[in-house]
Amino acid sequence: MVGYALPALAGVWPALRRPLGVEDRTATGRGYALTFDDGPHARGTPAVLELLAAERVRATFFLVGEQIRRNPSLPREIADAGHEIALHCDRHRNLLRLGPRQVREDIARAEDAIGTATGLAPRLYRPPYGVLNAAALRLAGARGWRTLLWSHWGRDWEAGATASSIASKVTQGAGEGAVLLLHDADDYSAPGSWRRTLAALPAVIETMRERGVEPVLP
Repeated sequence: MVGYALPALAGVWPALRRPLGVEDRTATGRGYALTFDDGPHARGTPAVLELLAAERVRATFFLVGEQIRRNPSLPREIADAGHEIALHCDRHRNLLRLGPRQVREDIARAEDAIGTATGLAPRLYRPPYGVLNAAALRLAGARGWRTLLWSHWGRDWEAGATASSIASKVTQGAGEGAVLLLHDADDYSAPGSWRRTLAALPAVIETMRERGVEPVLP
């Protein structure tokens, strides 16, 4: 995924994140939040949901509008399983390449897709690649959404990622308040990458459990 070569705002200007209303920690600073981007995916999302149910772990899914339209029943399944539905985008594009009107239209379409599929209104927003612009920040603020990036990522979109590397990277130094980024879909990443993420999940959950950090919704 070329876009992830961008430095992502989580690491570029940490001193500015909070004044701009951008977060990368759980709201309480306690527990850890397991988050998934880019779905729903016809195979990846159900597999992740099954594993989370077995582990009794709740997570947050940042959904893409065009993927909701391809898999319209899955958002409701996510919500019915007790997970949080959040907004990612309608089309997975770098916001720095979009004008204000394009940003507004993209977010509005994604919000409508979520509402149509679930009857729910999202409270969390995360832009593609973690890259924001002024239009997105203003819109999220006007909607009353929390813009949530992440504190740790598994780089699970990469072709060379393995279950072991994903679990190691996403949990390295992760403790209370951590927000972990993974992906339950491969539409914008290496083909089949969701399978490696799925294989990494038990180790991720067990590592955090051994550290005494409980999974929470962010």
